[in-house]
Amino acid sequence: MKKLFNYSLCALAVNSLFTSGVVLAQQNDEQAQVERIEVTGSRIKRNDLEGASPIDVINREEIAKSGFANLQQLLERTPVAGTGTFSTRGNNQDSTANGGAAISLRGFGSDATLVLINGRRIAVSAFAESIANSFVDINSIPVAAIERIEILKDGASAVYGSDAVAGVVNIILRKDYDGAEVSFSQGGTTGPSYDETAASLVWGTQAGDANATLILDYFKNTTITGAEMGRNGTANQEPYGGSDLRSSRGYPGNFIVNGVQRIDPGCPAERTFGQTCVFDYGPFGMTNPPAERVGAIFQGNQQLTQDIQAYVEVSVQHNRSKASGAATPLDGDAGLTVPASHPNNPFGTDISINRFRTVDAGPRTWDIESDSMRMLIGVKGQLNNWDWDISAQKGRSESMQTGSKSQGWVRTDFLQQQIDLGNYNPFGGFVNSPEVIDAITTSLVRRGESHLTSYDASITGEAFTLGDQMVSFAAGVEYRKEDAFDQPDDQFQRGLIFGTESVSAQAERDQYAAYLELLIPVSDTLEFTVAGRYDDYSDFGSTVNPQLAMQWRPVDNFTMRASFGQGFRAPSLAQIGLGPSQESVFFTDTYRCPTQSAANPACAATDYTIVFQGSEGLQPEESETFNLGFVWQINDEFDVTADVWSITQDNKIDQNDFQNVYLAECNNQASTICVRLPALPGQSLGELSRIFNSYINVSSQEATGLDLSTSYRLALQDMGMVRFSLDWSYISKFEKNGIDYAGEYNYPQHRWLASADWSHGDWGFVASLSYVSEFEDYAAPADVESTKTRMVDSQMLLDLQGRYNLNPNTTLVLGLNNALDEEPPFVIGDGDGDLYGYASQVHNPRGQFVYAKISYRF
Repeated sequence: MKKLFNYSLCALAVNSLFTSGVVLAQQNDEQAQVERIEVTGSRIKRNDLEGASPIDVINREEIAKSGFANLQQLLERTPVAGTGTFSTRGNNQDSTANGGAAISLRGFGSDATLVLINGRRIAVSAFAESIANSFVDINSIPVAAIERIEILKDGASAVYGSDAVAGVVNIILRKDYDGAEVSFSQGGTTGPSYDETAASLVWGTQAGDANATLILDYFKNTTITGAEMGRNGTANQEPYGGSDLRSSRGYPGNFIVNGVQRIDPGCPAERTFGQTCVFDYGPFGMTNPPAERVGAIFQGNQQLTQDIQAYVEVSVQHNRSKASGAATPLDGDAGLTVPASHPNNPFGTDISINRFRTVDAGPRTWDIESDSMRMLIGVKGQLNNWDWDISAQKGRSESMQTGSKSQGWVRTDFLQQQIDLGNYNPFGGFVNSPEVIDAITTSLVRRGESHLTSYDASITGEAFTLGDQMVSFAAGVEYRKEDAFDQPDDQFQRGLIFGTESVSAQAERDQYAAYLELLIPVSDTLEFTVAGRYDDYSDFGSTVNPQLAMQWRPVDNFTMRASFGQGFRAPSLAQIGLGPSQESVFFTDTYRCPTQSAANPACAATDYTIVFQGSEGLQPEESETFNLGFVWQINDEFDVTADVWSITQDNKIDQNDFQNVYLAECNNQASTICVRLPALPGQSLGELSRIFNSYINVSSQEATGLDLSTSYRLALQDMGMVRFSLDWSYISKFEKNGIDYAGEYNYPQHRWLASADWSHGDWGFVASLSYVSEFEDYAAPADVESTKTRMVDSQMLLDLQGRYNLNPNTTLVLGLNNALDEEPPFVIGDGDGDLYGYASQVHNPRGQFVYAKISYRF
């Protein structure tokens, strides 16, 4: 029995990413009877997709029309996605989640966005982002396997539990397929040499009371290095109106000679900054790292009796990638010295290496491999008017980073041995021999794993009558066990590797939950949904979260809706089990550099080390969400949807702002929290070595905004049909700890996506415009509201795609993303995360991309 999704305009379905929000009701061809289905945001199965929460739906056809073969690229174009989305773009070795990608809704961060597959949780990435933020790696989900993506733009902790603070991304996989389909696509940029290749096979068979679907997916992309990016690949943005953020750890370097800092006499004049020889690390990073991904998904169903069905889902994914950064940076912490007897010592006395970089050993490069596995088995059926479902799931994510001796990993004790022997020459930018480089380098490995085991049982159906209306319900219980560990190489722990972030974490937890949801129709035009969920965690206790929603249809073509809910986010396993972990942050040691001066070495741009360790007593974050909106179905061709939304998040777990620690502790040479090297003669403070910090329940976030979606279908008589659509998101406030960031750096207030999709017979053409509004350039958080800086220009990108059905089985596609080859707007940046003249979380520097695709069905 073949089942098709027949999509129709639905009063409370919100516009999708590329079209009008036309959503599909599942229909049985043989019985012509609409089935009851479950929609993201509610456990209650109903006869349509109506509900009181705003949902964007991106179906398989729309994914194909986007031209993206990568889920990361597709989702970051959605207007509801905001700051906190991160990806492999700009990835380098100074990252704690190399090779991963995540989605952030409303700008609340990837850890506040719940990602599901077929309505169920999956294992988080083995490597946490930004040291301790756990996330689902969307690179582990093959695009070819996706039937549609449902984006719930509302909190849903009362339904799904932790993490659904800003919304839910539910990825529905293809199933019940009959036949086979193969596709192949190839594309590349017209600027830097960059290519993408994608291929997939979908096969399915159905026979009476059983069906099976198998999906194979392959994706590969090449590299764009910083050296290929021109102005967007250098840390010296001064020629373009920005800052010179080249590193003070140079090649040649500088030294402590008789208690005085001295620059290497061989430092070129154009890189001399007082007594510092600066180094441009930008060309050595990867703007787009290489990646190769292969995955397989199998889904099967077997009818056991007329009312009972067994099902299974199995998925495996293998990803490979790389990360690269400049050569090892060394400073006084490394304790390296050069004896007076060294044959190349130009100072004639024993000296200490103060700032130096082993450029001749090459850039530091990681090879990254990750494997994910998911298996779900279950039984579902019907009992009178009730649908029940019992399932068990196992999931695992494994990641490994390796660096070989030929990939730039220098050990300080090996380096000191070669210096003492007179073999390694650290002066004048000398390129040492391969034999010496082999003697100072080492190999490294970092391993991480996360596991998920879950069991759930649910029931939904009709509960009782209220007057002449039937009250529906959904209820269920869940058990989940999670564990994760992240183990750096022992050489990091022993302090033998410098200049690279490292993470150490290990934790596990059990969680029990029970939930109840009631759909209460008061009349034919008014209904309420009441939901509540109880969660009990083994590591911090229990929490109860309610939700109330309403929809009212005063006339047939106009519906109002409102919802209010409370939510929470449990501390991540990385946060509660964090061991000594390091990250690098660029800032100026203002206690040693009170006024900018080239003569003061402390004034050079420097990435300092922040050391984190887990904190006991972390409590869950708490949130409240509110939504009020309407859907106006003006006629069959024209609809408008609007929603006003608000999210408040309290008790947020975050890094204690290192600037607060710096101001409180770093003017004290004896501080054990802000550790400094011994002061040189005539100085009261030594060079900053490291700052010890922690994660705490410290901050709050509050955001409000407006979403508007509309679509219009225009028949062109003998020329086919064109569909116009607009999806617009506006943020009126994004407040953190009393500071409003709306319109400030990385927080544009307006994002919209508009498209015109024409189809006629075997031909089709779609044009899409993606817009991000201007926003203010960076200012220190304390100065955001009081200081006016320059504005970062808005950006509009044009995507074009043409398609032709060569025959009933074959489709040809030719497309152009960023058709006008727009460069990202120039930014001065925050001096830490964005160093290359563009805002990496907002703008994509890849440039114009041309692609072709062929699909064949048989």
